[in-house]
Amino acid sequence: MVRIKVWDLPLRLFHWALAVAVTGALVTINLGAAWIEWHGRFGLTVVGLIAFRLAWGVLGSTHSRFCSFFPTPAALGAYLRGNWQRPGHNPLGALSVLAMLGLLGFQAVSGLFASDEIAFNGPLTRAVSSSTVSTLSSLHRQTELWLYILLGLHVLAVIVHQLRGKRLIGSMIHGWAALAESETAPRTRSPLKAALALALALLLAGAALWLANGSWIPAPPPAAAPAW
Repeated sequence: MVRIKVWDLPLRLFHWALAVAVTGALVTINLGAAWIEWHGRFGLTVVGLIAFRLAWGVLGSTHSRFCSFFPTPAALGAYLRGNWQRPGHNPLGALSVLAMLGLLGFQAVSGLFASDEIAFNGPLTRAVSSSTVSTLSSLHRQTELWLYILLGLHVLAVIVHQLRGKRLIGSMIHGWAALAESETAPRTRSPLKAALALALALLLAGAALWLANGSWIPAPPPAAAPAW
């Protein structure tokens, strides 16, 4: 076995920033109305992070790309038979990653259109009808339980792997993992290409944040003075 760098720095920073943002969003939503604005800020941060991850899943290094760990039926079968030796996400872990990105993305995006009709209106509520706001607000609340379940399963899986000797937490901090000598190491790219890929991913994430914060929506016209 040899040690190789599997997780690149942008992916590791994304992972821990997302953990902080999601934790912040879940904590603040349970602290009452005084913290609802912070809940919205954490949710907006999640939108930007998910946008970055989607871009990095195409532009990033070998094991950051979705095509490198997409859980095909053949890959799932090999893993369940104990024949999976590749670095990076295993097929079940890949399913977890995709489910987490999908659910967190839905929660964050639906929150942009959500309203509690008291203390908080999402930044994009003015862009859609009141019925759409009502529907997305309801879905945003209803899927919260699924988010807790998925996060709990994710943490449990990490604990099980840690107890079995696979140091996933360490790998997501320093980026290194064990690789059999017969396996192919991740392909490297020139520093210039890596920098351009990162710049493009950050640009796309910034564009997503700009769209999500609603600054492009025209301000509502001032209320007409009452006629006497």
